[in-house]
Amino acid sequence: MAEASPAAANAELLEWPKKDKRRFLHAVYRVGDLDRTIKYYTECFGMELLRKRDVPEEKYSNAFLGFGPEQSYFVVELTYNYGVTSYDIGTGFGHLAIATEDVYKMVENIRAKGGNVTREPGPLKGMTTHFAFVKDPDGYIFELIQRGPTPEPLCQVMLRVGDLGRSIKFYEKALGMKLLRTIDSPELKCALAMLGYAEEDQTTVLELAYSYGVTEYTKGNAYAQVAISTDDVYKSAEVVNLVTQELGGKITRQPGPIPGLNTKITSFVDPDGWKT
Repeated sequence: MAEASPAAANAELLEWPKKDKRRFLHAVYRVGDLDRTIKYYTECFGMELLRKRDVPEEKYSNAFLGFGPEQSYFVVELTYNYGVTSYDIGTGFGHLAIATEDVYKMVENIRAKGGNVTREPGPLKGMTTHFAFVKDPDGYIFELIQRGPTPEPLCQVMLRVGDLGRSIKFYEKALGMKLLRTIDSPELKCALAMLGYAEEDQTTVLELAYSYGVTEYTKGNAYAQVAISTDDVYKSAEVVNLVTQELGGKITRQPGPIPGLNTKITSFVDPDGWKT
């Protein structure tokens, strides 16, 4: 029996992410005071502290927070490195978003707790969605979006990219995401793309933003990565490796188990250097 041609084998491999059971697991970023951020997220956003650990031999602590258990909800993983009180967020990281049934009430609560509201709640001209923006104690921006009951309140990670078409293609092919919608706004000189594994009101999505004429952004050292589940980390890495040859990016950690744990991971960066 003749072996499949390389092109046919690659085409079959590229089908894998569409069949794989995937969801967004967590976003990882660094904070200057872990207890301060935990207090802010629980009191202002209504998140729960799911777990916290200290690793003195490696001089860091981390905490997982979200709106439900990690097994079924997208959560944030906050990292505190001993003695480091501030980080550079850079110009490329945009925001995280939280869906709430009453954005006005949430903003009122955040303001009462001394939080920093950077955009008052309300719709954009010609739009119906009511939203607001706030900054957490480290300067990370959160968009608060008013929508009906949702199974995933922590609903967006927004990153800026230098070539929207290329990035859409990368996340579709390398990670099996679906392009849910695009928005082009000549008056704001930007274009957006929402990608994910289900509809926006049902899941966490990746929001990619392109500002007209801007092809590069600074990464800073604050935001680290987003994690996504896979049934086969080795096969998933093969797909990513294939796609990076066409579109850019690279594998930064070959697939395999984490020392001392049964969890198997692979890591890579996209064409703009954003890590997954």
